[in-house]
Amino acid sequence: MNFTRYIFTTAFFFLLGLSHLAAQEQSAAVTGSVRDEADASVPFANVLLLEAATGDLVTGAVTDEAGNFLLTTPYPQELILGISSIGFESFRSQPFRLNPGTKKDFGSLRLESEMAGLDEVTVNAARPNVLIQADKTVVTVEGTVMAEGNNALDVIGRSPGVFVDADGNIQLNGRTGLIVLIDDRQTYMSAADLANFLRAMPADNIRSIEVIQNPPAKYDAEGAAGVINLVLKKNNFNGTNGNVHAGSQFNGLHTPSAGATLNIKQNKWTSNASLNYNQWGRFTDLEILRRFQLENGLSAFDQNARLKLLRNNLFFSGGTEYQINDRHSLGINLQASGQKGAEDGNSLTAISNPDNTDLNYLNALNDSESDNARIFGNFHYTGKLDTLGTKISADIDYTRMDAGSLSMLDNRYWQNENTSQGSSDRIRTGNEMDYSIFTAKVDFTKPLGAEKELETGLKGSWVRSDNLLDISKSTEEGPFVPDPNSNHFIYRENVLAAYVSYKTPLTEKLALQAGLRAEYAAIEGNSVTRSEINTQEYLDLFPSAYLQQQVSDDYQIVYNVNRRITRPYYRQLNPFVFYIDPLTTEEGNPDLQPQYANNLEMNHILKNAYQFSLSFSQTENAFGQIMVQDEENRKTSIQMQNLDRTQNLSLRAVVPVEFAEWYSSSNMLQLNGNTFQSQLGEELLDEKQFSFMVRSQHNVLLPKGFKLELVGIYRSPFRDGQLVINGMSWVDAGITKTFYEDKLSLTVNGSDIFRTMKFKGNIDFDRINTDVQQYNSMQSVRFTLRWKFAQGEQFKVSQRSGSTEERNRLE
Repeated sequence: MNFTRYIFTTAFFFLLGLSHLAAQEQSAAVTGSVRDEADASVPFANVLLLEAATGDLVTGAVTDEAGNFLLTTPYPQELILGISSIGFESFRSQPFRLNPGTKKDFGSLRLESEMAGLDEVTVNAARPNVLIQADKTVVTVEGTVMAEGNNALDVIGRSPGVFVDADGNIQLNGRTGLIVLIDDRQTYMSAADLANFLRAMPADNIRSIEVIQNPPAKYDAEGAAGVINLVLKKNNFNGTNGNVHAGSQFNGLHTPSAGATLNIKQNKWTSNASLNYNQWGRFTDLEILRRFQLENGLSAFDQNARLKLLRNNLFFSGGTEYQINDRHSLGINLQASGQKGAEDGNSLTAISNPDNTDLNYLNALNDSESDNARIFGNFHYTGKLDTLGTKISADIDYTRMDAGSLSMLDNRYWQNENTSQGSSDRIRTGNEMDYSIFTAKVDFTKPLGAEKELETGLKGSWVRSDNLLDISKSTEEGPFVPDPNSNHFIYRENVLAAYVSYKTPLTEKLALQAGLRAEYAAIEGNSVTRSEINTQEYLDLFPSAYLQQQVSDDYQIVYNVNRRITRPYYRQLNPFVFYIDPLTTEEGNPDLQPQYANNLEMNHILKNAYQFSLSFSQTENAFGQIMVQDEENRKTSIQMQNLDRTQNLSLRAVVPVEFAEWYSSSNMLQLNGNTFQSQLGEELLDEKQFSFMVRSQHNVLLPKGFKLELVGIYRSPFRDGQLVINGMSWVDAGITKTFYEDKLSLTVNGSDIFRTMKFKGNIDFDRINTDVQQYNSMQSVRFTLRWKFAQGEQFKVSQRSGSTEERNRLE
């Protein structure tokens, strides 16, 4: 391992020093002049080049005394030209693309006089709520009504093709095994930890969500189903701005929230900080009916439970960046989050016997507390090595998380109506966990002329996780005795990766991007308690290819293929046994293997807004949560296992509709065909399932400055391994009103308005016959009051959802 680390470190710094390879060439240019209605020049107008997909500032300038402007940029991406000047309506161009060494002349651009005198001129980098690009789907979050008062997990669940279940597990196109990035950086969390972290992150911190079903070689191969990247807000203009907010939600529980954000850009320094507090809580009503086929007849467990969960979340995010000069910058980012929660549950299970004479009861009272703290630090460098776009970037990250929980499960047993007689026992479970992650990566990009580009990079990650599970039991009022299922587990993982990617035009209408990523993984799981050590070591290759066909200016077809992996979470490899109740346990699986997916996709894109895609994926060793029943003792265990093979065929259509200047919608229809094949014990799981999902979002600008958003989602019945889940639907809505020249806003959001987001499912496989019904108090109303302040430049980039055309605010 020391040798591979030495090789990696040497290569890392060698690649970081490649700046002498960059050639000094001419950049692309944008020129024009700005005139008023009388054809007089408009001097000192603000002229901006913005990324069409994200609204990020690329470069800016002001017109000279004759109204002329000249902008140079190495960007080969789609851009938008925005112009603003005091007393005039702002201008925004249609998206256009610049190639290295070319020049685009806009000629004379005429600005119309603004009817109402405004203290601030806005350049509206407006874009659709959903923007379709060749390699990803970009969903606007900033400036939308639904972002107010919601958390990151809420807005992820409203993205096209994404489904978030009641426990916070995320699916993309009906598939599990994706990863969530924050500003292109991995979070390295289990599904449960990630869900809690995203619930603590306010949606207002997010600018946009990138849904990448088949990522190119630059991205980690982790995430068999794809990648969701959260792009956080940044400040691009000199001055100071920020906001403070407070709110409250009611879903049976009152949960407050408050926070503040501050952005400062002064010359070469850009800094931001946000601090947010919120409470997150819910009631869960759970019904489970389990049937055991015994030798002498049928026994049924009819369980009804109500759980209350309340969690306090504190989330800090901050960063600063120093622009050394026009080409080089350094920066640091920090995130810190803390959570403290309490959960109590009351479960009553009626147990019938085959002879139908006596009825046994189990009453389980669960009282638990948990807390965790996470800190993340990042240092990054970006260097533009010439004016054509040659650049190098490096990141060093460190993450540390400490978590602990303590639960007490009090169980009482009695027969028939004799509640005063019977027996009792207690199960006490303590769980202490910490992990640390160190990662380093470097990326190098070199344009080779004529729209050709070479990318290459290295990355290394080192993970250590320490988990101590302490279980003890007592009968009646006796002392607690250590349980043999207690376990101390230490996990280590080292992944070293290298990639190369090449992009080139094949013809005037065809372009190819091909890449190869190699990842070496060394994994060790050490059960200290059991004196068992499991090791895995493997080198995998992950090819990817994109073929882009530009049929016309507004229509392109993208074909792509890639191979990806999902490695087990640290906790899943821990051979623990966790008691949900005396008759139900969750178990780890030290033999769990990574799952591999081969993906194909054909994507039709019209006007960067309409999408029709057909994709196919085959996953080997697919993860599946498997239920196993012990008929003799009438106990149930749940464990993540590898399924032999799953296949997914998906057809998706995204169709925006512009009904009027003040009313637009974004609509999605997705069809899925899934197959599951695996030998589970003595039985063969061989099932096929067709399902579909419909999503429709409506954005309405109302008189008097009101904005309304409505989202409706329906998902048909679908299968997840053994489990068949009934169809479900829900409707969310939000309305906002601004006051005091848009400085103060009041937003009201309603979730699951008709209380229809209910989970119902059934397992009927082998000798298992179980029905499940669950509702998590998703119906809620939320109020958010926000005050914005700004001091500095008199223009801003405003990103609004719903329309491809710039709109004035209705009075």
